[in-house]
Amino acid sequence: MANVLQAKWEVLADPEVLATAVADWLIERTATVEGVFAIALSGGSTPRRLYELLAAGARRENFPWSRAHWFWGDERFVRRDNARSNYRMAWEAMLSHAPVPPDQIHAFPVEANDPEAAALTYERELQSFYGDAALDPQRALFEVTLLGLGEDGHTASLLPKTGALDERQRWVASVQGVMPEPRLTLTYPVLESSRHVAFLVSGHEKRVALARFRRGDHELPAARLRPTGEVWLFADAAAAEGGP
Repeated sequence: MANVLQAKWEVLADPEVLATAVADWLIERTATVEGVFAIALSGGSTPRRLYELLAAGARRENFPWSRAHWFWGDERFVRRDNARSNYRMAWEAMLSHAPVPPDQIHAFPVEANDPEAAALTYERELQSFYGDAALDPQRALFEVTLLGLGEDGHTASLLPKTGALDERQRWVASVQGVMPEPRLTLTYPVLESSRHVAFLVSGHEKRVALARFRRGDHELPAARLRPTGEVWLFADAAAAEGGP
């Protein structure tokens, strides 16, 4: 398994250059994949421009939309039309502008009343796509997993000092009582089951967390990830400023 110290690092001038580089990287990684494949999307502000670029112009024509299944690494337990919804952001920026078969969009079931029940439902949906209830280290669930890095070192909704950090059996966990709303997140084993993992980090406010992440500081949840495939880190110059 790869770790963050083995990641391939790329520092880009600004968020626009970062988004452009990752859009092209993503097309390169999926162009030669045979059959259907899955991508785990990241929420937050950083990937929005990436999604817009994928769904426009030549990239829209070159991406294999008909074979891609879309999942999310995490979600806030809010309505899908809520401004804080990761689903809404990806839908508005990309999925509504691309020829995506509706049954290949796998959003978290936030319409459920119970976050724990929603986590179990999403776990079953992932397992149905994968075709097994147990992950095989030789067969990745995701072709690509996109992740962010919080100022506190979290990724997806694997938040510091929460029980989800120790979960190795469940595929999806609910995280409650920490943030303003409950969160749903894929667990480490599921995020790690990916042929390509890309962290997208931008902004001066991320520079301290990014420096610690690059040192492999295990106090940061993001630094504990051990993907089965390759790891990339795309950062803009503001986030990389003063780093090792």
